[in-house]
Amino acid sequence: MKRRNFLAAAGASLFGIHAPAISAQGNGIVMTVNGPISPEKIGVTLTHEHVLVDFIGAEQVNPDRYDAEEAFKVILPYLRQVRNLGCQSFIECTPAYIGRDVKLLQRLSQAAGMHILTNTGYYGAANDKFVPKHAYEESAGQLAERWLDEWREGIEETGIRPGFIKIGVDSGPLSDIDAKLARAAALACKQSGLPIASHTGDTRAGLEQVEILQEEGVDPTSFIWVHAQNDWQLMRRIESAVMGVWISIDNVNTNNSDAIIKKIMDMKAAGCLNKILLSHDAGWYSPGEPNGGDFRAFDALFTNLIPSMKETGFTQQEIDQLLIHNPQHAFTIDAKTSGL
Repeated sequence: MKRRNFLAAAGASLFGIHAPAISAQGNGIVMTVNGPISPEKIGVTLTHEHVLVDFIGAEQVNPDRYDAEEAFKVILPYLRQVRNLGCQSFIECTPAYIGRDVKLLQRLSQAAGMHILTNTGYYGAANDKFVPKHAYEESAGQLAERWLDEWREGIEETGIRPGFIKIGVDSGPLSDIDAKLARAAALACKQSGLPIASHTGDTRAGLEQVEILQEEGVDPTSFIWVHAQNDWQLMRRIESAVMGVWISIDNVNTNNSDAIIKKIMDMKAAGCLNKILLSHDAGWYSPGEPNGGDFRAFDALFTNLIPSMKETGFTQQEIDQLLIHNPQHAFTIDAKTSGL
């Protein structure tokens, strides 16, 4: 779909049309690091977090750069804390070549009593520091096959499958490599049903990615606009949500409840509450730093944002929509599409 058609169709939001949401009923699954679960079991979910991120760069990243046992001991109390606050599922968004460690995630999931999802895909933001060399040489189709291999066979011979595709792009216009990553994600999504979560630099980059997905025949309901709070343009977010895009507001902290609630209220007024995802983008055990560096907890959504929302007048039903039902829909994979 060309840009002019995208915006024309999205303009339907002006007439009060509510944003669509995919169904999580029937033969859908959510793929965790411990295997598939039914979507109804996902429960209260943090949709964009990290436990470990290595910023050394694609060519230097290596699991030998940190002690997995130390990382486990540092990270686990934070997961147990948020589990005690009611969080049942945790979407871990660290891709390959920037510190993804699926064995660590599986161990943490079992110890904390939480569902954890990991991902396949490559991260093209941060001026491509975390893009492996082969991604420049291979086609979008070849990259998609690499990611599909992880979906079909498991990641790095562990048998652990990804629950979504994670990519990253800088601000628009998309660079050649960022556009290739978006197209590869679209191709992999078509064959697996895995949703695509994309770290997105600005509004133009978000819209260009949606266009690429549509060119490849992928419905916008498969796309999660990560960091959508950045370069916030309300009408563009409403237009995208009406098309089906998931709007991820994932910078929750102890000091920004009022600003986030304003965004949620504006989206709610446009009939788009059912397309919002909430999270912190917190955590970040950092290899090379003493004790993993300054780890940020995952609790502010529960201890600050939700109480403030209730004071503002949000109902429990609306909060459940944001924390349970929206993630359930966003991360459900159609079993028929999955090929498993």
